[in-house]
Amino acid sequence: MSQSSKAFEVQTLESAKGIEYWLVESHTLPLVTVKFSFKQGSVRDAAGKEGTAYLLSGLLDEGAGDMTSEAFQQALEETQVKMSFDAGLDQFTGTIKTLSDNLTDAENLASLALNKPRFDEEPVERVRQQILASIRSSQFDPNTIAGKEWFRSAYEDHVYARPVKGSIESVEAITSQDLKDIHNSVFRQEGLSLSIVGAISKERAGELVDAIFGSLPKEADYVSVPMVEPKVLSEPVHVELDVPQTVIRFGRPAILRDDPDFIPAFIMNHILGGGSFTSWLYEEVRENRGLAYSVYSFLYPLDHSGILMGGVATEQARAQTSIDVIQEQINKMAEEGPSQTELDEAKTYLKGSYPLRFDTSSKIAGQLTGLKSQGLSTDYITDRAALIDAVTIEDIKRAAKRIVDDAKLTIITVGKSE
Repeated sequence: MSQSSKAFEVQTLESAKGIEYWLVESHTLPLVTVKFSFKQGSVRDAAGKEGTAYLLSGLLDEGAGDMTSEAFQQALEETQVKMSFDAGLDQFTGTIKTLSDNLTDAENLASLALNKPRFDEEPVERVRQQILASIRSSQFDPNTIAGKEWFRSAYEDHVYARPVKGSIESVEAITSQDLKDIHNSVFRQEGLSLSIVGAISKERAGELVDAIFGSLPKEADYVSVPMVEPKVLSEPVHVELDVPQTVIRFGRPAILRDDPDFIPAFIMNHILGGGSFTSWLYEEVRENRGLAYSVYSFLYPLDHSGILMGGVATEQARAQTSIDVIQEQINKMAEEGPSQTELDEAKTYLKGSYPLRFDTSSKIAGQLTGLKSQGLSTDYITDRAALIDAVTIEDIKRAAKRIVDDAKLTIITVGKSE
């Protein structure tokens, strides 16, 4: 790893109340960034109430404690504290950014938001309507439709089939009590991944951690989510939509993040479709045939399922050709694998680009929280280059055989029919 990625030290610390956090002290700028995640996001949503966790994420800064929504927002503005929250399938995440001089204000506001949200009628209905407007708008967006339909088709009755934002019907059905219930289950000390970066000492960081998170219940309250493989459908699923291009989303089962073959699979995908201008899919779909402007693939390891996914958008008349070329390249990866030169070039790029993920305090905090939530240690930052260097052609071929052996895909197309 380059010297720039070694320019910070990660301290693994524990607050007085026993909460572990990772800290990077950096006094170059008078800023502090706190990033955190709690295990399980929209998978907690009750059936028929899909979108509850996502609605919750939009309401935590809309009034808390004895502060109304207007008062809370005014306090954020006056103290220049930035606060944001989000819900995904497997995680509920948050970010707090503040000037170091305003750290106490940020601490107090964040503590109220996480521990004592109000869920008053006016902000609940206002944020609900914003989400409903977004859902209605997305009904005409081919990329959103393709993504939703892929998960619905691949996971059927599993919770991963449900949209994070919910549907119009489910969002309209969410009550304030539903929000209170999911709030009580999400915010627990167990399952918390927490990183702090900026102009703050470890003593002050420990105080901040306990002030914000120290009053949360200690034990997790997880819902049961079974392990599952996405289904591979025998035929593509088409969604009719009057748009200029056909959007294609494809995917198949892959591996989890803790699988010993994940690093070889990660490099394999970089060569296949993750490497932008250097990937096989880009070369064959765009450069050699001019079928599309861009094409991509990526590994998507969820907590309970692994996916290799990708997408492309092209003219309707060239959609099937694009699918055929993509499947040919996946089959080639399974049967032949890359050349040594391709492997060496992929390694060089993946090692050289990694420090760019740590070039701001916000990025550092985000990377650290992501690593911790995946069960990795801080050693991964320095060990990653050696892990990549150790991968051989045989490792790539083994990973390819496991993940793309039959080249079969669940394919969703969105656009005009022939």
